[in-house]
Amino acid sequence: MLNPDLATIELTKDDYERYSRHLILPEVGVEGQKRLKAASVLCIGTGGLGSPLLLYLAAAGIGRLGIVDFDVVDSSNLQRQIIHGTSWVGKPKIQSAKQRILEINPYCQVDLYETRLSAANALDIAASYDIVVDGTDNFPTRYLVNDACVLLNKPNVYGSIFRFEGQATVFNYEGGPNYRDLYPEPPPPGLVPSCAEGGVLGILPGIIGVIQATETIKIILGKGTTLSGRLLLFNALEMTFRELKLRPNPERPVIDKLIDYEEFCGIRQAQAQEAAQMADIPEMTVQELKHLLDSGATDYVLVDVRNPNEYEIAKIPGSVLVPLSEIENGTGIETVRQLVNGHRLLVHCKMGGRSAKALAILKQAGIEGINIKGGINAWSQEVDPTVPTY
Repeated sequence: MLNPDLATIELTKDDYERYSRHLILPEVGVEGQKRLKAASVLCIGTGGLGSPLLLYLAAAGIGRLGIVDFDVVDSSNLQRQIIHGTSWVGKPKIQSAKQRILEINPYCQVDLYETRLSAANALDIAASYDIVVDGTDNFPTRYLVNDACVLLNKPNVYGSIFRFEGQATVFNYEGGPNYRDLYPEPPPPGLVPSCAEGGVLGILPGIIGVIQATETIKIILGKGTTLSGRLLLFNALEMTFRELKLRPNPERPVIDKLIDYEEFCGIRQAQAQEAAQMADIPEMTVQELKHLLDSGATDYVLVDVRNPNEYEIAKIPGSVLVPLSEIENGTGIETVRQLVNGHRLLVHCKMGGRSAKALAILKQAGIEGINIKGGINAWSQEVDPTVPTY
């Protein structure tokens, strides 16, 4: 699959000095370093996984790196996205990543695609690269990357992380399985929390991203045993690695085109349901809430439905914690009923989504309430900047 004309590739004097520790490895040597120099790798995302991956691929001497990302650096990224620095907060991630890559290896060609990967552009972007590495964090894009790699016959080096656990494998390589063999169907929207909701140990993507970089280099060199057909599971708290066997599913549907992956993953339907749900729930702005608090009124109760650890980070004065999980399992409904006791119910969360969900559940139980638009994030940004954002 990777068969460059090595006779046309020359290593410079600087190459011999820079990659000397590679060159003395029999498994790499001059031929292997030429393979790395001739290789092209497309990385989808410059977040937690993409950061260590790009740094190590650049340092290893990959000749051409492509980066797809449309996001800007946020201060909350810096805990794990080590390719970015504080001075780049608010600026495009791909520009930050390119500058850092060129500091490590000025001879690496870096191609930037500042766009959201979609069914309309995925094949065109990935076509000219030897390997695609998936550093994304959502199911629609993972299915999109997988299907594009299948159609283009490209290896897909996969990784994912959540809280203290990560997984990695190689899809679509030498007849091995692809992502749809691991996940034939996407989970229902909202079932798997994002890192923004569930958190992630900052070191974790470094470990999984380096594993992805290792697999990428092994494929280019044609050395060792890849993770194709094996799903590597890592638990940082237990410091354990486990393996699961993966095999192609003979009944897997044929992938012959790219589709609408938002629709496939149920995102559009979930958004429509959420919009309909929100339409029936009255809202209050954070400025209106501030006016109510300052007025000295006592005819209301303000319920915070975030998790207890989020409540410790930041809270709105006078709020009472009743986590959404307790409202969902029913134990928190009576708690809220007792708190209300004839008062107006106001509910907030981090950004407004979980509080709307809580109010929909409470409404079914006969408890009406008002959602605080934008949640505590809006409170911090528009009312009280001393309240931390996270």
